[in-house]
Amino acid sequence: MNLMTNASKALILSAMMMAPAASVSAQQIPASEEVLTTVYAPDIPSFEEMVEGPDIEGLISARDGNRVQITTADGGTTTVNIIDATDIRARGGFLGLGRDTLGAEALLTGLPVEIKTRTWADGLIASRVRFSGSDLETAMMIQSGTAQQFAQQGEAIEENTAATEALRGRFGNIDQYNVRSTTSVYFDTGRSNLSPSARNELCNTATQAEQTSNALLLVVGYTDSTGSQEVNQRLSERRAASVVNHLQQQCGWAPYRMLTPTGLASSDPAADNSTEFGKSQNRRVAVNILVSKSVEGL
Repeated sequence: MNLMTNASKALILSAMMMAPAASVSAQQIPASEEVLTTVYAPDIPSFEEMVEGPDIEGLISARDGNRVQITTADGGTTTVNIIDATDIRARGGFLGLGRDTLGAEALLTGLPVEIKTRTWADGLIASRVRFSGSDLETAMMIQSGTAQQFAQQGEAIEENTAATEALRGRFGNIDQYNVRSTTSVYFDTGRSNLSPSARNELCNTATQAEQTSNALLLVVGYTDSTGSQEVNQRLSERRAASVVNHLQQQCGWAPYRMLTPTGLASSDPAADNSTEFGKSQNRRVAVNILVSKSVEGL
């Protein structure tokens, strides 16, 4: 069993690009909590002309247009405005983008951020936003994966309405999770079948996750750098599907406690692809045990 790397933690993103259900869509900031209603005009002053505001660290708990609400560790909330000049970057890279500046669309609910602010028109404007690339990937996958999970599995467990509604109550409005642990299983070149040792590891992981009543599993497949992007994408998806099938059919893991699996091809290598050993470490599927932060505490 291997703890996931920082970059792997939230890869958590291909599956996340599905249309989100209402239960996990970005929360809207209540009107009663609005801080700044000014419409920015072209003559907005430069950051150098504004008074320096406080540094803010916490989770994005709501998003409404160019305004984001940050919930800090003490439970307080602050609304910050994002403008075109805001410098938004992911530390550690994001799917190969390195430290390139990202757009405001990257500021998803549930994303842990560090923000430097300036004050203008009685409100706060973000001059700089920083976050982990792996945290962004996790937030994206959780947001889309949880939505698709309810859409695809709702009818299959319709006969157990009480259980379904209880699950929705726990996870429907939560889009931030802690990664409790990660198990990686490995594959031969070009193959997606599970080895006997991998099968045992997966059932051990399911048993471990079962001990936490609110745990979900997120499965992400990878390849080494050999082959084309198209071939590796299909292979990583087959590997993820193979793991999900085994977890559900042989290890008894309930489908409604599984987020939508995804394949990420050769993205986020765990080791150097220039060596045979490194490639063997990259031909893997990561099984992440996720636990709601609202349950565990921020």
